[in-house]
Amino acid sequence: MRASHDVRDEAPSGAQRRISYGDQHATIVEVGAGVREYRVGDRDVFHPYGEGEITPAYHGSVLVPWPNRIADGRYEFDGVACQLPITEPERQTALHGLATWARWTTVAHEPDRVVLTLSPPPMPGYPFFLDTSVEYSLGAAGLRVRATSTNTGAHACPYAIGFHPYAAAAPGTTLDECTLRLDVRRRLVCDDRLIPAGVEAVEAGPYDFSTPQALAGHRLDDAFTDVTLDRDGRSWLRLRGADGRTVAVWADANFGYWQVYSGDFLAAPHTRRGLAAEPMTAAPNAFRSGDGLIRLDPGASVTTTWGATLL
Repeated sequence: MRASHDVRDEAPSGAQRRISYGDQHATIVEVGAGVREYRVGDRDVFHPYGEGEITPAYHGSVLVPWPNRIADGRYEFDGVACQLPITEPERQTALHGLATWARWTTVAHEPDRVVLTLSPPPMPGYPFFLDTSVEYSLGAAGLRVRATSTNTGAHACPYAIGFHPYAAAAPGTTLDECTLRLDVRRRLVCDDRLIPAGVEAVEAGPYDFSTPQALAGHRLDDAFTDVTLDRDGRSWLRLRGADGRTVAVWADANFGYWQVYSGDFLAAPHTRRGLAAEPMTAAPNAFRSGDGLIRLDPGASVTTTWGATLL
């Protein structure tokens, strides 16, 4: 006799944790602890995906314990060779960490604030104990995201973190009607697998976004470094839309890298509708190159903060 099972009536991204402040509204999802939507009034700040969708391209995801790619999923740490699952088969890389498809635990939920935590067991390829907490809050200055990761094991572990929001173009338009400004001085030159092979200055070149530059004709999937910080110790990405509004994403000084992706290869309705504005504490392939990689000793923690607002 065939066993009967209840059909699961839930969103693919799990429980939806909604927070608000004035006319700001955000939805934080249980799976991946990501931002599914963030808007001010009826204007999207982050390009959203539907409640019934699986996150289409890491939209809003927390990228931990590494952002971006590890070539062949292989690295060595303290003399031990590790092999991670290949999650980007077309490039033979391990992409964007281990937390995107995990179900995080909500430990606090208030009208304008939510906190989620993840404490996965050691696993093949990453045999370490790492606990991470992410707090999302809304206030007069916009969205603020504070993450803390702690090595709860007896051995040091390799660590980096990043985030994957998509700054939204104006309603009914694409990135072709936007301009971009980004506080960086150098671009990582990558091979066809998007693994860094060198670095170049961006000054006065096609990747110089130190002053606003139109995105029409730009197809971006590029990593940048040598960030410039304001008086508050933040670097910024500013995407100005056809409606005159600017999505401003900032990151504290722990984030020495930005990845920018224009979404040219995403399926409709997401194609070039948002610009992935990814603050990262380490470079692509950092588990192998060491560029920006943090050696997190037993009991040690790292706290990072970033945020966004609509100007």
